[in-house]
Amino acid sequence: MSGHSKWSTIKRKKGANDAKRGKLFTRLGREITIAARHGGDPDANFALRLAVDRARASNMPKENIDRAIKRGTGDDKEGVVFEEILYEAYAPHGAALLIEVATDNRNRTLAEIKHALNRHGGNMAEPGSVSWQFAQKGYIAAQAGAMSYDDLFLVAAEAGADDVIDDPETIEIYTPRDSLQKVEEALQQAGIKIEEVRLDWVAKTPIDLDAAEAQKVLSMVETLEELDDTQSVFSNLNMTDALVSSLEAEAG
Repeated sequence: MSGHSKWSTIKRKKGANDAKRGKLFTRLGREITIAARHGGDPDANFALRLAVDRARASNMPKENIDRAIKRGTGDDKEGVVFEEILYEAYAPHGAALLIEVATDNRNRTLAEIKHALNRHGGNMAEPGSVSWQFAQKGYIAAQAGAMSYDDLFLVAAEAGADDVIDDPETIEIYTPRDSLQKVEEALQQAGIKIEEVRLDWVAKTPIDLDAAEAQKVLSMVETLEELDDTQSVFSNLNMTDALVSSLEAEAG
């Protein structure tokens, strides 16, 4: 699992580069807008609070955040209406994909996804044929600071965490979907620095591929992530230490 932790670190760095291009702000804005449909107060709407926290961590301007909330609550009458869709697909070598999108035109979005999949030898899957292979989990990236891993593990486990993964750079905590808020609050009360909080789709049984096969899958994932309407892409590829090291070596 430590390979997955390293891969998560790489993805966070990529997110920082996306922010510089402004693309991350677009995605975060859509996430805020969709969450705000259930209430515009982050203190009373956990999903909105997560989205706003991510936006602030990425240095998204306050006026952008406020405007996105108003679009979601309906206070901005001229705002575009987005819908969330979860598409299921297959990548090369049998890898399964879940693609989260936020779109104002599902026909356009579906055509773009199909085109990206076809370019890389993948294809769309029937609804339900892929999603059963994943479970939605809460994810927290944290810095233990002066606290030992064992103490942090106890805090997280007592609050309901499923798994706590120790890594030199970041400690990763996975929780049941409904326990995410409780675990995050327990960690904060213990003085633990929280770097990121989100909901992930985690593969129940990850598949192992060699470096060349995995690279084809990840190239497809990257192409899908570059689409304007894509929010997140999840795969069942097992990011082992050896695979991450191999990919880093190939990247130079």
